[in-house]
Amino acid sequence: MRLDSTVILTLTLLTLMLSTGSVSAFWGFTLGSAALEGVSTPDSRPTNKFANSKTNSSTPEGVIMLKEKEILKAVKARIEGKNKNAANKRQNRGNRKGSNVEQTISAKKEEKLQPGFPIKAENDGVSLSVQSARFSGGALELQVKIHNKSSETARFLYTFLDVIDDKGRTLSASTEGLPAELPPQGPTYIGKVIIPTALLDEVKKISLTLTDYPAQKLRLEVSDIPVEK
Repeated sequence: MRLDSTVILTLTLLTLMLSTGSVSAFWGFTLGSAALEGVSTPDSRPTNKFANSKTNSSTPEGVIMLKEKEILKAVKARIEGKNKNAANKRQNRGNRKGSNVEQTISAKKEEKLQPGFPIKAENDGVSLSVQSARFSGGALELQVKIHNKSSETARFLYTFLDVIDDKGRTLSASTEGLPAELPPQGPTYIGKVIIPTALLDEVKKISLTLTDYPAQKLRLEVSDIPVEK
């Protein structure tokens, strides 16, 4: 009796397992078929591939073949255009250089033709001259030249440069480009004496006085320098 119940239980379990496996296989096959609807296998026949490639190569889409003459014309036109642009740039540069040279020449002419200049003072072979005066950046700039034609070295300390207006007032000034030592028979040096514009109210003329240092044997005095605003 025990054996019969064991066999029956075993058969029941096998039946359930087979039923469950069959249902699962059928359900999986159904889902796979539904997922592969509309999907076909690729055509692997070489004859069809060759025919398709021949058809595609004979009728390309969006490709335009240019003629050799048209290509040469386009290249020639591009080269000529570049040459013209380069020539125009060179011409524009030449024009700008010419205009700059003309402006420089005209500026020099205006400086030379400025009325009342140059004003010069000389002592023992050392000369000091004021070439021009102009207002720039809130200051009066005097262009000066200094030259030592003597046989001895001349030394100057420009903090001792006296600048006096036509009312006898001493004005503060600074210098640029003037050497502290002038060699004998040396070159001509060009520099600037700069005076703030705020100190030149109602001033029409100024004078410069420079002495050598420390000997103080030379005295260079340039008077009646016109100040025009």
